[in-house]
Amino acid sequence: MEMSKADPKGLVRESYAIEGITLGECRSIFVDWALSIAPGTDPREALRVLIATYGPGRADHPMTGVLEAGLSEAPSAARRGGRAGRLGARG
Repeated sequence: MEMSKADPKGLVRESYAIEGITLGECRSIFVDWALSIAPGTDPREALRVLIATYGPGRADHPMTGVLEAGLSEAPSAARRGGRAGRLGARG
């Protein structure tokens, strides 16, 4: 995948250039990035390209962690309905 498809606005590239960027700022940039990729673009493939391009030697950068978290599987939704859902573990 070309970088122009993986990071169309250069948001991730710029995040690595910002001195002292925080985890919260990286998460916000990630959301903007996710909304900016073109329809039909595989976001997991784009994340792999971004990690391979910007991640080496920057394991401690907060954006690297955010990108890697984006590749992890989403937790399965397990909702409890009715009375048990309203009371939770309280009984």
